[in-house]
Amino acid sequence: MTRLIGKGVYGAIALGKISVFTRKEAAVKRTHIDDIAAEKERLEKAKEKATEQLQVIYDKALKEVGEANAQIFEIHMMMIEDEDYNESINSIIETQSVNAEYAVAITADNFAAMFASMEDAYMQARSADVKDISNRIISCLSEENSDSTVSDEKVIICADDLAPSETVQLDKDKVLAFVTAYGSSNSHTAILARNMNIPAIIGVGEELLKTLKSGDFAAVDGYTGEIFLDPDEETRARLEAKRAEDEEKKRLLQELKGKENITLDGRKINIYANIGSVDNIGAVLANDAGGIGLFRSEFLYLESEDYPTEEQQFAAYKRVLESMAGKKVIIRTLDIGADKQVGYFGLAKEENPALGYRAIRICLTRPEVFRTQLRALYRASAYGNLGIMFPMITSTGEVQQALNLCEQVKMELKAEGIEYSDKVEIGIMIETPAAAVISDRLAPMVDFFSVGTNDLTQYTLACDRQNADIEQFIDTHHEAILRLIEMAADNAHKNGKWIGICGELGADTSLTETFLRMGIDELSVSPAFVLKVREAVRKCDLSKQISQ
Repeated sequence: MTRLIGKGVYGAIALGKISVFTRKEAAVKRTHIDDIAAEKERLEKAKEKATEQLQVIYDKALKEVGEANAQIFEIHMMMIEDEDYNESINSIIETQSVNAEYAVAITADNFAAMFASMEDAYMQARSADVKDISNRIISCLSEENSDSTVSDEKVIICADDLAPSETVQLDKDKVLAFVTAYGSSNSHTAILARNMNIPAIIGVGEELLKTLKSGDFAAVDGYTGEIFLDPDEETRARLEAKRAEDEEKKRLLQELKGKENITLDGRKINIYANIGSVDNIGAVLANDAGGIGLFRSEFLYLESEDYPTEEQQFAAYKRVLESMAGKKVIIRTLDIGADKQVGYFGLAKEENPALGYRAIRICLTRPEVFRTQLRALYRASAYGNLGIMFPMITSTGEVQQALNLCEQVKMELKAEGIEYSDKVEIGIMIETPAAAVISDRLAPMVDFFSVGTNDLTQYTLACDRQNADIEQFIDTHHEAILRLIEMAADNAHKNGKWIGICGELGADTSLTETFLRMGIDELSVSPAFVLKVREAVRKCDLSKQISQ
């Protein structure tokens, strides 16, 4: 038995045969061309064919993983028409009198290297994208396509890495899991894998493809990031039992649909869902969430080529509120900056963007952007039960400025005769130690708190959560973090306000009872974790004293 280990990006167990993913690499040779015009025409036809292929992939992704995750293929289609990219290809053809394949390959290498050298993580990810679209164009030029090598039986796909388009094209009914030598947990492929519910491990290393071959039997543990080649009887039995236990848990969780989130001693808790797109509403309803505790509005900006208009935002917010049919929907205002960069915002490069110009700081210094979003939100409030939440708060002054803008927007809408609800709750995120420490002063200003544990952890422990090298120092259960959450909860309740958690710790069921004992009123988690958290809540008995 051989054991390899990487990073699990979707927790589940799979046992079966391996299929090593191979792709037909078009051998790109430099060839002299006499008819430059004909070669450029040939290039345009290949680009058209590549775009048609991407449209098919986009349509498939739209059905399987939703619009937000399918957007990458729209981006690929736009990249094919990128002016700088095409100028480079055409210039190489014209000045060097060479074939289109060679010009595309050289341009791909140059652009990929340029993106890879950038410090910004989002731009680094574009390196893989430009290679993906360039390989597609080259394949169209040579009339070759990639071969996923998936057989008729279900298999574990092993590869050096998988481009987003390759991941989506896999027939998931025939894929038990996938394992890659490279890749990151924040890559598009990892995100798609999680949304497709495919057990996945990334970053196993070069040894993966040297050790495994198609037809080998393997076991994959997506929880621990382990892959076992030719597992011994003990390992195989252990993982088969773990898989059976997983399936039974899923079956039992389904029985919790329609039941209350109530502890054994009778305390009721709200369990809501976190989403980043209107297209995630189906998952919210399917998993029986009581509402939406975090709608990440920045995805409307991330998926747009320019500032989304008031009408565009209004349509999205209205659709969410109407779809939730009176259930609470909390929309977080624009949280751009740090690891979420948008080109058209023109944000300057920062040495430490996590501590820089982001979230509420951008909104308050660009009131025209903030006002547009607030108008859309208040207009949409007439169609459901809306809560508005401000991120990255550190002072009472920031909250007051935001509240003043809200009042101005409501006065404008009233003067224009535009309907809005006067029952919109206003909340803030507790995601900085400063906000937790002064939560006694912040609570009287708002209707609720929501704890963003991801940022609260990184700011409290001085650990950049994007830095894999210091992962061992990021203790999400650190006493300081729990004390700050409890402090915020106490101050919220002293002022008659409610408090929730919308960060990843909300789904950590080892802390569910701890949070409830602190007085947390609401837990908002990814839709897939709603029933798991409900189960944990229903097992708690807060009347029992904790033994010291």
